[in-house]
Amino acid sequence: MQLGDILVRKKLATREQVNEALERQKVSGAPIGLILVDMEVLTQDELDSIINAPPKAPHSLADTGVPLGDLRNLLVKTMNFHEFIVPSKIAEELRLPSPIVRELVEDCINQKLLEVLGSAGDGSISSELRYGLTTAGKRRAAEALDQNLYVGPAPVSLEAYHEQISIQKITNERVSPRQVQKAFEDLVIPQEFVESIGPAINSGRTMLLYGHPGNGKTSIAERIAGIFTNVIYIPYCIYVDGQIMKVFDPSVHTEVNVEERKESVSIRRDSTDRRWVPCLRPVVITGGELTLEMLDLNYSPHARFYEAPLHVKALGGTFIIDDFGRQLVRPEDLLNRWIVPLQSRVDYLKLHSGKSFVVPFDELIIFSTNMEPNDLMDPAFLRRIPFKLKTEVPNEEEYYEIFESVADEEGLQLDPQIVRKVIDKLTVENDHELACYQPRFLVDQVLATCKFQGIPPELRPDLVERALGHLYVEPARKGGSRKDARGRQAAVEEAVTGGFGTPAMSAAPASMGNA
Repeated sequence: MQLGDILVRKKLATREQVNEALERQKVSGAPIGLILVDMEVLTQDELDSIINAPPKAPHSLADTGVPLGDLRNLLVKTMNFHEFIVPSKIAEELRLPSPIVRELVEDCINQKLLEVLGSAGDGSISSELRYGLTTAGKRRAAEALDQNLYVGPAPVSLEAYHEQISIQKITNERVSPRQVQKAFEDLVIPQEFVESIGPAINSGRTMLLYGHPGNGKTSIAERIAGIFTNVIYIPYCIYVDGQIMKVFDPSVHTEVNVEERKESVSIRRDSTDRRWVPCLRPVVITGGELTLEMLDLNYSPHARFYEAPLHVKALGGTFIIDDFGRQLVRPEDLLNRWIVPLQSRVDYLKLHSGKSFVVPFDELIIFSTNMEPNDLMDPAFLRRIPFKLKTEVPNEEEYYEIFESVADEEGLQLDPQIVRKVIDKLTVENDHELACYQPRFLVDQVLATCKFQGIPPELRPDLVERALGHLYVEPARKGGSRKDARGRQAAVEEAVTGGFGTPAMSAAPASMGNA
């Protein structure tokens, strides 16, 4: 369900107005909610009340979107780990409202799965009854655990998940020029580059950052991911065709207390569906470890339930593929896997039973590479990446600014003459390009040397000169000296004799050289 459909259902817009907004969207590319605000169909406050509102708590067992039999199984599995349990504890474990839990408990009593064990308190009016599993209940719990070992918050339906993702789309949060400037104020990058990033972020479409290594692509990608401020809601797990798919992952999702955030809407705890976790927009960063299997459902044969793939955990946020082209998965395989989702904004996942189901593909995808894009992507895929941003090497003025910023951060005095000598050494004497990472590398090297020698940190010319020797390796020379030749011959003789016979001469260690 799209945001326009939700607004029609809530009678905040008519179908005709939504259709007109969709036509305007084809021209402007703006989010449909903002277009409807510009059309004065609804106010910004009304739009925000929809986008920022948490999912509403279900009012009945049917409202949960989970079949009654599966809720019974989850309840008896939960109680299987307790000698007895009271309804308030069940409600906390399942993250369901107390009235629904009481309804579920009554149903299980009628099914002869639970029995009353007595009062859990002092006998006062406020005390709760204790419940325990009957023999039939224990048998049902064992059967349920044979199906899967999941015990925890009740799942949400796949339909509810689709609707919530549509409401909290990343394109529904507009990033202002001021936010962009603030996010990049500590980086030395050209202003025109910063101005190009804003439209790319607000589009929510795929982005390619490319250019020579060491010029800030990863830093830029991370700042883009951190620029969003809206709270979104992530389900603990989803019910799909009788199966459980876990989504919430503390290593990916940062839970927040919405009641402490000034920008959040006023909510009551008992009116909110606590099967959803309020979180910052997620950020997933993958590098060389990425495999194609990580983008598919992960089924545990032991636990017998699923873990959502990485890009599903990133829904509503940012997925960064760093050092693209160096992954375990071949670039063309990854691109073929995503060519349809990037275009249609939906993905298809398959259960081990063979049944497929659809999930949204709403996230900002950022490819970051120091390889030549034309060597990694064919024209058909490059067409599907609307924003291609190249990071350039810094000029001398920018290089000095970076050096000064790094030195200030470490509390060091920077002599402009040192920077001049570094630039000349790199560009004139050794024909290297300047790169944004070099000042940080050199300062860290100097600090390490000072610490080793037990002297106060200082950017001395001799220490910077020594640091330059570690910046690049010296290329192997053709031919080599007679001493090098003797060393190579000795190595050959040692290999042939197995280390016995004529003693081998040690080859001269390679010179670190100057950068």
